[in-house]
Amino acid sequence: QVQLVESGGGLVQPGGSLRLSCASSRSIEINVMGWYRQAPGKQRELVATISRGGSTKYGDSVKGRFTISRDNAQNTVYLQMNSLEPEDTAVYYCYSRKFLVDYWGQGTQVTVSS
Repeated sequence: QVQLVESGGGLVQPGGSLRLSCASSRSIEINVMGWYRQAPGKQRELVATISRGGSTKYGDSVKGRFTISRDNAQNTVYLQMNSLEPEDTAVYYCYSRKFLVDYWGQGTQVTVSS
């Protein structure tokens, strides 16, 4: 069983930055890793994914503001979030896929408010 533990969420003012981390209990070397988010009353949506080779994909609403990266040696994936907007307020979930099996973290709250 893979455990994913997110950290780095919190309260930030509009225009600010946060960096989320997701640490895996197992190797992520061949995994697709990613971040999704869910705001109150809305469906979970893609934020960003990164392949084992480093190819990235972003949701339209975060392109140019968020950057996903991975450190396989640390079994960790990161999400650098810049120019945060109130619309980015949500619970952010770490995601991992290996051999078509999906794993999810418990989520970390990000609140963007003045």
